[in-house]
Amino acid sequence: MSVVTCQSSTLRGIRELSKRRPMEALYNYLGGTTGSWRVTEAATRSGQPLKPVSHIEIVNGPLERLPLGTSWLLRGVVSNTRYVSREERDALQSKQPALNRMHATCAALIPIKKTAAWWSLAQDERRDILETRSRHIATGMNYLPAIARRLMHGRDLGEQFDFVTWFEYAPRDSAVFDDLLAALRGTEEWKYIERETDIRLERT
Repeated sequence: MSVVTCQSSTLRGIRELSKRRPMEALYNYLGGTTGSWRVTEAATRSGQPLKPVSHIEIVNGPLERLPLGTSWLLRGVVSNTRYVSREERDALQSKQPALNRMHATCAALIPIKKTAAWWSLAQDERRDILETRSRHIATGMNYLPAIARRLMHGRDLGEQFDFVTWFEYAPRDSAVFDDLLAALRGTEEWKYIERETDIRLERT
């Protein structure tokens, strides 16, 4: 496959990350002309849009070069679970399905950036908005195991999005997934979202 070299600043970020946590925690989402997932729909809900692409490829681990035809790269790391109690974490772990299920041929890539006002809050204040008042964790639990999810942190890498979220589900659960997003977007937490793109895909 033809490739191009990543920008030096990107590689520096990867190398710095490797000093702090295992490389298997790093995920790269490459938007371009080829990939194992085909884009069926894309919508910019707020903020600056991403360049339209036809496919997305996922690469787990360090990425030294980008395939030709890549229009953009989103990166994030799987980190420790934040804002959850032990009881909530145990419940999530017991119900959260694995990715790459054979029947889950639909997916959604939703990168999100929150406002400076959100990050100026203390950890307990963010928890209060996210769960006590917005019921983010409890709402998500209601849609397991139909929806599988991977949450990655881009803010830790200095990326353009604070979070990169990846969801997989069966075609029959597409409406269920839309219901989940509608429930979350109607909460107080979403008032702190300044940039969000919703990309729907199907496995090629």
